[in-house]
Amino acid sequence: MSYNDDINELFSTEGFSRKEITRLAFESGFCKRKSGKIDASDFLLHFCLHSLKGTVSYNDIAAKVEAQTGINASRQAYHQRMGDPCVVFFEKVLETVINSKYPAKNVDELAEARKFTRILVQDSTIIRLPLRLFDIFSGVKNAHTSVCNARIQGVYDLIARKFIKFSIDSYKKNDLSVTLDMPVEPGDLVLRDRGYFNVRAMKTFKEKGADTINRYKHKTTLFDTESGEEINLLEYLKKHGSIDEIVLAGSEEKYKVRIIAKPVNEETSNLRRMKAKKESKGKNPSKKLLELMSWSIFVTTITDPEISFETILLLYGFRWRIENIFKTWKSNFSFDTIHNVSARQLHVLLTARLIMITFINHKIFNPLWKKINKVSGKSLSMMKFMRYIQKNLDVMPRLVNIENISERSMKAMFRFCTYDQRKRSNFETTFELVLSKEFFNAIP
Repeated sequence: MSYNDDINELFSTEGFSRKEITRLAFESGFCKRKSGKIDASDFLLHFCLHSLKGTVSYNDIAAKVEAQTGINASRQAYHQRMGDPCVVFFEKVLETVINSKYPAKNVDELAEARKFTRILVQDSTIIRLPLRLFDIFSGVKNAHTSVCNARIQGVYDLIARKFIKFSIDSYKKNDLSVTLDMPVEPGDLVLRDRGYFNVRAMKTFKEKGADTINRYKHKTTLFDTESGEEINLLEYLKKHGSIDEIVLAGSEEKYKVRIIAKPVNEETSNLRRMKAKKESKGKNPSKKLLELMSWSIFVTTITDPEISFETILLLYGFRWRIENIFKTWKSNFSFDTIHNVSARQLHVLLTARLIMITFINHKIFNPLWKKINKVSGKSLSMMKFMRYIQKNLDVMPRLVNIENISERSMKAMFRFCTYDQRKRSNFETTFELVLSKEFFNAIP
């Protein structure tokens, strides 16, 4: 099979076909006539593939497309297509890839066994940009230095193993400002860290039928539901050792939530304090905050007392998945390496990377993980797999058709991309256990 045939193979999956891409190109205004030299599908795929290695050169795109298809278009012609319609085109493709359908293991079983149909985690990652884009994206500025940053927000469904939303925002648009943007549905469980903590959001999600587990945010005011008196959380924990109570949270608008906490070992608490001091940037954390680090404290709308602290802790621990995904991107796909490009080209470049990373995750990694796990009981490591793909982009088409994957490709996956044998369970094994009927049926 030739390289061009391999490239065409990437378009064979539902929602990412040449026909669908052409439709989106005309719908967005990127294409206006069928007889144009630049084919939307060729441009999209080659731009996306090159984006995984860094900033895309129009000269490289023109040369690559001509070498593979024989179509001769100048680099200036490609540059001229980098207008607002191109931004819209790439955004529509990203939306299509995110919303495309594919089987997700255990979703129906989980819905039957427990009330959670989706487990949503949200996180953001910061990328450094050329300083001349500071007025558009902002960043950090003081008397001595200026740094331009952008913030990428992502919402990931742990059960379906897919992203359901992305946004590319100004650095000023922090986690707290997007707390209500989560597209929740009845039966969802939302896992969020302190940066997204907002009592109003928890109330809003609960009214929509979704539960939330948050890490406790210091200085959140708590009140006794009967007396209305403010609860001194630190003094309560010092006296009782732990807490599992329904309280009122919030200073202005109060809402009933469950606060649940247990102590951690001295080593963990000391590591937390060291990290807090290191990240304080000269502003030492308060004594009260440092003392509270002796406990793991959660605020949740799950009020069922049968859902124990241990279950809450285990479920919340799966937030690590999205943090690992972002870390994988930055480590392997030059995600935070941006050269001196325009704001429009930057938006297209970042969207192209999100398209390919989402496509690789949804259409290749997830089906491959299931196949490897089924035939061998081993688990595919996302970090190792993404590193392998980045070094060997040409293998992607041969991994898309999971039913007909070659023995040679499978051997490569086993050798280079699976977890090493170890006594401690890896993420995938632990998460599959939690998704099982047996786990949730064990909860009364």
